[in-house]
Amino acid sequence: MTTSEVYRELGEAAWSWVLDQVREDEGPWLPEEVAQDGPDPAPDEDRDSLYAGIAGLAPVLAEIARYRPLSEPEQALATGIGHRLSAQAHITTEPSLYIGLAGHATALRLLAPGSETTVLRRLAELAGPDGWRTTTAFVPGSDAPLTDIIMGVAGVVMTAVWAGGEYTEQIATTGGEALLRMADRTEAGLDWGIAPHSESRSPNYSHGAAGVAAALAVAGTALRREDFVTAAVEGARHVLSVGSLAEDGFIVPHTIPPSKREVEPVTYTWCHGPAGTSHLFAALAHAGVAEVAGHDVGELRQRCLTSILTSGVPQRLRPGFWDNDGRCCGTAGVGDVLLDAAQDGAGTPRADTLVGAALRMGDALVERAVRDGAGARWRFVEYRIESPLLPPGTSWMQGAAGIAAYLLRLARYLDTGPDAVVVDRPDQWWAVPAGVRGQSGARQVPEASFLAVTDPARARNS
Repeated sequence: MTTSEVYRELGEAAWSWVLDQVREDEGPWLPEEVAQDGPDPAPDEDRDSLYAGIAGLAPVLAEIARYRPLSEPEQALATGIGHRLSAQAHITTEPSLYIGLAGHATALRLLAPGSETTVLRRLAELAGPDGWRTTTAFVPGSDAPLTDIIMGVAGVVMTAVWAGGEYTEQIATTGGEALLRMADRTEAGLDWGIAPHSESRSPNYSHGAAGVAAALAVAGTALRREDFVTAAVEGARHVLSVGSLAEDGFIVPHTIPPSKREVEPVTYTWCHGPAGTSHLFAALAHAGVAEVAGHDVGELRQRCLTSILTSGVPQRLRPGFWDNDGRCCGTAGVGDVLLDAAQDGAGTPRADTLVGAALRMGDALVERAVRDGAGARWRFVEYRIESPLLPPGTSWMQGAAGIAAYLLRLARYLDTGPDAVVVDRPDQWWAVPAGVRGQSGARQVPEASFLAVTDPARARNS
């Protein structure tokens, strides 16, 4: 088999295994992990989520549809997901991208553009003057809206801009203004905790200033809100102030102050490392910002990628260094970011380097796959527990569904080249060229942003 065939065959085997795990109980649902022993699982509270539930199957179906027709079971699943998420819209109150309604809107738009409008209307109705309050139990005791991409306002704002339509301006304006109010002023710029004024900070993409600033940059561009873009620049200044530019790279600590948990002080993932944080600098470039604190934003994005390339990823160099192969925290997520950047810089030697690194991520996934007659899946490692090999996960962010989508995209890229369409999503669409984005909406604004047009000097010197 050719290299692309190896990736595609493994991706299809993983997807086949995921499909076999889908259950039915008032609509489709998916157990988050599949243990060999133990009681039969029941639907979790987040059964519909993009992170771990059925909404997370929509991007996989959208990827598959880019190279072959959906089978009858796949079409039935897509229909079942659409019916379930649409029916839940009027009773769901969790607003977020990865746990709640914004994720449902993402799935619906990927499966049937236009069907997400009901969910976006619900988000607009739920908005308060300070944004949206989470209902998730993952952050106990928080009585204020969260700020981040995963569970907070930034993810909702990103979704509204990505989806486009009649509710974009209302949702993105409400959310963006709430994020401005929840910012903390630092010596270097602006910072955001996952909850306003929290002591612990995770400054990278999923839960911190890098993600919030990216949301403000893309919302500011779509809404022509210079104050949003200015805040994004100030957020980037703060991120730079707490990171390191050593050895031609850029890394930011996982947690400030260092986590009480036993974790690597610096990780290289989408969630807490330079893979995700690179999207901040792509977002600033999309907004027409040329420099931050004297550094070219394109160079800063490339520095993030250099740190990945020189880190040793995806090797498991020591316990705790690279124990996850998923999208959120591991190999597939890093590979996707590398491929985004390669397509954004197509035709350059740097793009070739990034494609080579994306292939290394694919090869690691091939090597680590657990294969049998049921298909393929991956078992991550948690070295801090007595039985460190975890049960295989099914989901978009932490399991075989998300890994399958990456492998299928990688195969399609190898067959098609840098013009391969990208099934874009709310938290990364600006990281690839407009001509390869697979969805449409309000985010399709002119590449020369309003900031560069109305105030060229400020755009150069931000």
